[in-house]
Amino acid sequence: MKRPTQLDVANIAGVSRATVSIVVNGLADVRIPISEETRQRVMKAVEELGYEPDSRARSLRSGDTKIIGLIIPDIRNPHFWDNVEGVEQELRASGYHLLLSSLGHQNEYLDQIYKDLTGQRIDGLILMGTYIDQFKESQDSLVKLIKRRLPIVELSDNVRRDHHVDQVVSNYRNATLEVMTHLLSLGHRRIGMIYGVDMPDLALDRLQPYQQSLQRAGLPVDQELIVYPGPTIDAGYQGAMQLLNLPSRPTAVIAINDLLAIGALRAAADLGLRVPGDVSIVGFDNIFSANYLVPRLSTVTKEAVRMGCEAVKLVLARIRNPELPNRIIEIPARFIIRESIGPVPSC
Repeated sequence: MKRPTQLDVANIAGVSRATVSIVVNGLADVRIPISEETRQRVMKAVEELGYEPDSRARSLRSGDTKIIGLIIPDIRNPHFWDNVEGVEQELRASGYHLLLSSLGHQNEYLDQIYKDLTGQRIDGLILMGTYIDQFKESQDSLVKLIKRRLPIVELSDNVRRDHHVDQVVSNYRNATLEVMTHLLSLGHRRIGMIYGVDMPDLALDRLQPYQQSLQRAGLPVDQELIVYPGPTIDAGYQGAMQLLNLPSRPTAVIAINDLLAIGALRAAADLGLRVPGDVSIVGFDNIFSANYLVPRLSTVTKEAVRMGCEAVKLVLARIRNPELPNRIIEIPARFIIRESIGPVPSC
């Protein structure tokens, strides 16, 4: 069945197609005064025909697509889906739509993703700023987008002034210090870390406080207790197996994300170790399943849903007023103690 057009509406309402365009686009009394009686006739014809304005044609005329792009690092990590949830919630409430893209561990394609997204005529872009610095091509693309004055918001680990874009900032540094203080207070002295990252500079907000806390407590930073697998559940399993099979195994293990921690829980179970009776395990990100594992996983949250919401508020404010000064919203991370942490084993 042929889709109704503005001309069809005009024929039924007995008006010109231009009049229909003015009414359905909400421009009455702005460009040409339209009587209420005429407006009602047009709207009645719209309802009878089931006419829907072509959003693509409307965006070409106005330059406003009502679409915001979002780039996440890994579509398989539930933590980033929390960011997506926050972004989508706020966009939907504001009458906008989401165009999502993921690096999927193919970081060399980041520059192409920029080009693909901006080629889709988006009104703004939200991205993970941590991943920009890894590749010169992506930095160059970001500079080009900024010069085009595309509204951009970074979800960042640290406040950065060099990109001159709005930012929502949260990092795990202070919360990692809290984790270490708590474990040390429970008597743990051999604390392992599963440092599973895609790129070497990621998650330093967990590694460095871990090392600093040990040094402040007068303990050595034992490189044997730091393993470097990838960021997946299986990598967490393999990394935990490496740590828990040491002749003098750690009494606590910190995994830099919850997926790694889930793998560590499985490894402990396969070795016949009790959590937290024999080994305590801590993750980061507070993914949805963390509170439903056995035992419930102690973790740290960045309030990822809230970060997504705040990013949308910033990008929409920038769309409305491109001359606003750059804004930075900082959200502190929070340590959540659950069942997977306990005192150091007695023997």
